[in-house]
Amino acid sequence: MRHLLDTKTLSRADALRILDVAEDMADTQQREVKKLPTLRGKTVVNLFFEDSTRTRISFEAAAKRLSADVINFSAKGSSVSKGESLQDTAQTLQAMGADAVVIRHGASGAPRTLATSGWITAGVVNAGDGTHEHPTQALLDAFTIRKRRFGADSRGRDLAGVSVTIVGDILHSRVARSNVWLLTTLGADVTLVAPPTLIPQDVSAWPARVVYDLDEAIAGRPHALMMLRIQLERMNAAYFPTEREYSRRWGLDARRLQSLGADSIVMHPGPMNRGLEISAEAADSPRSTVLEQVTNGVSVRMAALYLLLAGAESGEDPRAGAEKENPR
Repeated sequence: MRHLLDTKTLSRADALRILDVAEDMADTQQREVKKLPTLRGKTVVNLFFEDSTRTRISFEAAAKRLSADVINFSAKGSSVSKGESLQDTAQTLQAMGADAVVIRHGASGAPRTLATSGWITAGVVNAGDGTHEHPTQALLDAFTIRKRRFGADSRGRDLAGVSVTIVGDILHSRVARSNVWLLTTLGADVTLVAPPTLIPQDVSAWPARVVYDLDEAIAGRPHALMMLRIQLERMNAAYFPTEREYSRRWGLDARRLQSLGADSIVMHPGPMNRGLEISAEAADSPRSTVLEQVTNGVSVRMAALYLLLAGAESGEDPRAGAEKENPR
């Protein structure tokens, strides 16, 4: 695997390989000493042009637990804020010897530009680009669903027969886009629920069913109900009458939580707007996987970095050397 730019072009075999390696990584994270020597001598740069807490910290933790050197680069307070171009920034990172660049950017397509431009030789991981994609979020979501459905016996399994309903601000959500493509590739049945104003115009080309009534969708007893954050910062128009009206019609409240199937789980990529798209009862219930998603995100990103920087050429067990450094 040379880069991880999207899930739309990710094959089923590659997706399952990342998820299975993430299972290996998750096993090592149960030990007292979590650090592996796998990427010792490699340099990973977190290049974030947009604010982020969860994703940046998750990638930083993943790289450090693989013993890579980590450089955190924030556009604010850097030369970028003085007008430096992506090309100049990339060539600076190349001169520093970056082996992998994890990039979050407000412009859709920026990670692909970086990966295909010839400006750098480093592997590129898309940590979110505009409203385009967020592949590692979709991978950690799939990992979480698979873990909840199949438990310890999930290696090698896809999501055939699993139904996933994604609710909320589909229009602005790169998480929704990445999940639709990945979950479908893995065999899941995907339904989108949102106000008509928050459904993209090109959604007819997506491999997903679209409904506008959340209660109708919940009546279908989906195995996973994924609530999306309302991205008010990306909205420059009135997409729904009021926040209270949105919560009443498309929010996951206590009543809707109770009507879910016995084995349904509740997901959210975070950060959550409690009381808007999800109630406190739903966010904190035993059905909720919100904190599991955060934990699983580190394992999935460890897997992605490993496959980018070591796995493809070495063929080694990603846990190699772990027993020596990480006694049980």
